[in-house]
Amino acid sequence: MTVNTDHIAWLGHDGFRLSGSRVVYIDPWEAGGPQADLILISHDHYDHCDPETVRALSGPKTQVVTEASAATRLKEAGVNVPLTVVEPGDEIEIYGVTVKVMPAYNVNKDFHPQARNYIGFLLNLDGLSVYHAGDSDFIPEMRGLTAQVALLPVSGTYVMTAEEAVQAALAIKPEVAIPMHYAKIIGDAAMAERFRDALKGQVEVVIKTVQP
Repeated sequence: MTVNTDHIAWLGHDGFRLSGSRVVYIDPWEAGGPQADLILISHDHYDHCDPETVRALSGPKTQVVTEASAATRLKEAGVNVPLTVVEPGDEIEIYGVTVKVMPAYNVNKDFHPQARNYIGFLLNLDGLSVYHAGDSDFIPEMRGLTAQVALLPVSGTYVMTAEEAVQAALAIKPEVAIPMHYAKIIGDAAMAERFRDALKGQVEVVIKTVQP
């Protein structure tokens, strides 16, 4: 493995914490940890946009980046944190962290319609590029995407299956892929293992244990 992912903590489901010169959370749900500099939220579903967790992780300098419906959910819950509302195709920089906003949607189911403008993130922290697919199927926009680390859902039903995630990983060709969206609500470790085994010799897969 050429990329060290020790500073990437899986918080369960789609939640991650990236630690470096800044502390960045992505889709934290029922999670704790050090105060956030930046919180990225992919969409408004409760298991991704959790006002109580956002409030608990926030300090005086915390900023949140999300799409419009999640921003509304946070505001209605009384979360008083600076919000930047984005949509697919946007690019921003906050605290030296660059974020390209990617589309995230379903192609063969209706839980995350493309018309809702739900999002994923391609971010760069301290020179490391990390792609978080959000709640997505394997979509055309993943082809040609360049990231050193790809965080991909594997559970099916609401997102891509493990087998579809394999195809996404082969299209993206990251140095490391980390499976997500399993072992909470839906899916189990066997899905992550199928993903890993199918990519053996092609893409390095790191299966994370949930961090507190």
